[in-house]
Amino acid sequence: MAIYTLPELPYDYAALEPVINPQIIELHHDKHHAAYVAGANSTLEQLEEARDKENWGALNGLEKNLAFHLSGHILHSIYWHNMASPKTGEGGGEPTAADGLGELADAITESFGSFAKFKKQLTFASSATQGSGWGVLAYEPISGRLIVEQIYDHQGNVGQASVPVLVFDAWEHAFYLQYKNQKVDFIEAMWNVVNWQDVAKRYADAKANTPLLIPAKG
Repeated sequence: MAIYTLPELPYDYAALEPVINPQIIELHHDKHHAAYVAGANSTLEQLEEARDKENWGALNGLEKNLAFHLSGHILHSIYWHNMASPKTGEGGGEPTAADGLGELADAITESFGSFAKFKKQLTFASSATQGSGWGVLAYEPISGRLIVEQIYDHQGNVGQASVPVLVFDAWEHAFYLQYKNQKVDFIEAMWNVVNWQDVAKRYADAKANTPLLIPAKG
């Protein structure tokens, strides 16, 4: 029985136009994300077989495959909900107290100095990934602050136990049909569809449900 399933999109294929065209959304979700789900399930089956037969020769490769496919599934599952349609006014802008997002806005300012500085850092981290990867805003549970991570593939260069709250997919399949080789143009356009309500909820949940790994003295 499959452990992981492909989640449905929270909008139709055309919802994110003109930032991302419908063909990209359909291929990205129905083909690429689906492949990571299938890969994670297949790897779990192979690991079960290896345990039953005590055949450990392929273990290193299987563990790497599981990390790759499962991380791909997790990041894409966040990615779809991190975006909202610019046509409805739900996507884009920046978090503000007037929109009920003061906690997230304050955390960004505290962690990066200002929203503008944070935006520049995440834009550069995403667009400067070498090959395939992601730019990620994550909650880091030792300092209790927000950090930007530059993830290669789906799982490399990750701070252990950090919780992603905003992810920018910088793999070519996320943009090439529309933006060709202009990755930075795609990343800059992504700011027009960020769903700050979703990001704020993920940040609040991360703070509430992820205990500080090294509790403060006192």
